[in-house]
Amino acid sequence: MGIKWKSNYLLIIWLVLFTCGLKGVFFIGDHSSQYINKDYYETDFFENHFSQFVDTINLLELNGVTAEDVKKKLVVTPEEIEEHRYRYGGLSEQIQNIKDQYESRISDANLAGNKESAEAYTKERDRKIADITKNFNSDEYVEAKIRKEKEQQIDRSFQELQDNYHNELNEYKDVFKYYLKDTSTGKVFTNVNMDEGDHLDTIFTNKSMWYVRTFPSGKYGYLKLGSYNSELEGITINRTNNRFEGKIGVSKSAPENNPVILDYKNYQIDKVYFYSILGLTVLAIFLCLYFYQKIRPFQRMVEVKWITHYERIPIDLRMVIFGIMLTIAVPTLATNLEPGSYGGLGNYGDGNPVDWVIDVLGLFFLTIMIMMLITFQAVELIHVYKKGSGHLKVEWERSVLSRLFQSLQQSFLYTSVGVRITIILFIIYTCGFAFSAVIWEPTLIFGYVLGLLFIGLPTVLYIFNRTGYFNRIIKHTNELVNGNMNVDIEMKGKSVLAGLARDINSMKQGVKSSKSEQAKSERLKTELITNVSHDLRTPLTSIITYSELLKNPNLADEDRNAYIEIVNRKSKRLQGLIEDLFEASKMASGSINLVKEQADIVQLLQQTLAEYDENIQNSTLQFRVNCPDYPVYAVVDGQKIWRVFDNLIGNILKYSMEQTRVYISVEKMNSQAVITFKNVTKYELGDSVDEMFDRFKRGDTSRHTEGSGLGLAIAKSIMDMHGGDLNLEIDGDLFKVTVKINTM
Repeated sequence: MGIKWKSNYLLIIWLVLFTCGLKGVFFIGDHSSQYINKDYYETDFFENHFSQFVDTINLLELNGVTAEDVKKKLVVTPEEIEEHRYRYGGLSEQIQNIKDQYESRISDANLAGNKESAEAYTKERDRKIADITKNFNSDEYVEAKIRKEKEQQIDRSFQELQDNYHNELNEYKDVFKYYLKDTSTGKVFTNVNMDEGDHLDTIFTNKSMWYVRTFPSGKYGYLKLGSYNSELEGITINRTNNRFEGKIGVSKSAPENNPVILDYKNYQIDKVYFYSILGLTVLAIFLCLYFYQKIRPFQRMVEVKWITHYERIPIDLRMVIFGIMLTIAVPTLATNLEPGSYGGLGNYGDGNPVDWVIDVLGLFFLTIMIMMLITFQAVELIHVYKKGSGHLKVEWERSVLSRLFQSLQQSFLYTSVGVRITIILFIIYTCGFAFSAVIWEPTLIFGYVLGLLFIGLPTVLYIFNRTGYFNRIIKHTNELVNGNMNVDIEMKGKSVLAGLARDINSMKQGVKSSKSEQAKSERLKTELITNVSHDLRTPLTSIITYSELLKNPNLADEDRNAYIEIVNRKSKRLQGLIEDLFEASKMASGSINLVKEQADIVQLLQQTLAEYDENIQNSTLQFRVNCPDYPVYAVVDGQKIWRVFDNLIGNILKYSMEQTRVYISVEKMNSQAVITFKNVTKYELGDSVDEMFDRFKRGDTSRHTEGSGLGLAIAKSIMDMHGGDLNLEIDGDLFKVTVKINTM
């Protein structure tokens, strides 16, 4: 137990080190360009301040553009004059509008007896009418009005420039000292106090400046301000391209609370912070590699118990969870809770370093937890991949996507069903969205009601109709299970449900037939056992009886010989029964191999008849044999086909009525030899032809005649093995056997 806890403890330490190293790599990659082999004045932080300062003095001082300069360049275009003139309509329309505006005022003043106000309104009205009339009579008059409006806008624009940037420029002037000369005009711009004998190099030195940038220089060249365009209140101020030479420096006498100086100090602390993180990152990576060799963390993760439970989740969901966690982890690793403006420790935002420490620790532990989860998930997915394609196939079959795909496939096994369900779902969702649209826009209610009546309602009725039909099928199926097979399920239309009802009805008929066959099979099985017992027991009983009689020593020789003859005959009878039973069993199991060769069917039949010639002559039967004069060849096992003929002719001699005729014929029809045997039976056979092929089935139901009852069964099996056919027909007492064999 102690070893297991120690191993888990080391695993947690490794994960913490791994997370620290990974987070440090992100931090270093994000900030290395700011701190490695760089001074503050080479960073983007300082360059932003410097550019902002240059832009500000360019705007307010260096270009020297005044409001009067802009006013002198004002141009009023004919389009502007026309727009001003017709801004409120034509002359008559504007005059009428002015009259309408003052008519009520003048009337109210007269009614109130205030003649002075009425006269004042009248004068004001006439003055505006005169002004409007003059607008349409003189372009110069309109131009003067437009120019005056633009000059007022220019004054407001320059005032806004002063208000917006003046304080910012003064703040920058506390830290930036500059001496710049316009190379085109020779005009000097500076905020440095210089006497006539002073030189720039003596003022901009390392003793008085933290940093100095000289123009022109190999790195920066001249200070090029370029053209400046500013649109304020609709006025565009264009400034020309200028080049400046001189120096701009960061003064050591700048206030400590100046943003540039604060950023400089924060940057120095940032640098220490950065290199500390760099050292800790290298140490974490080194220790991570060291512990990796000791504890094999990935192998330990595979052995963690919760992975077994985690593997129960479908593989695609695990990959989605892993992707989400990875998406969360990357920005979390890249997030640096640095208290300073640029990552330093000097500015804590709200001034409370404790809050910052709490935030950093919270982010750190959150990152560790996320990385632990991601690492476990990554190891688990790799472990699944290493198990091989067979395991991946099993995992895919358990996945949500695979199940969804299988469900879709099964939904469209019958295309009509899948299409109908899709259409129904589309209509239902469309009705839902349409209802939402009606809530937002009630004017659509009429169209929604029409759609509901002519599309939605028929769909609902169709669903209930199909559901009712399906329920009826289920009800009838349950009745079939309970044994009620008298009622068929109704079949409506040609739908899949109608096909299901038809198949269930067919299955019901099949079950009824199967039950009937089963009952018949049980009956025949009982008869088979009875017949076998009777046929084997009869000769065996005779053998036992006469064997006991032979034991009598006083038995006469004549009787003894008679008894021995009976025992011998009954033994052969029993032997024949057993051989027939054995052969029938081999036929049924298919364990007999046929030795096929070319044989003449006519000759085989004639040989069989020749062997029975003595029996035929001694019987009262008259045989009529009709065979062709030419041979009929077939590829068969001659011995087995002879056995078929032997069994059939033997049955004819045993079971034919005396003083009747027997007809045997051979014909070649198409590619088959058709051999027909006809005789009149002495016993009633009934109507069941199929039962005649059952084993131990005999025409003599009393079983007084000799025979095994296996002849027809064996003959049928032989013909089936040859791919031929043996059929029986019974018409009253007429018994007909037809044998068909494929010829060459």
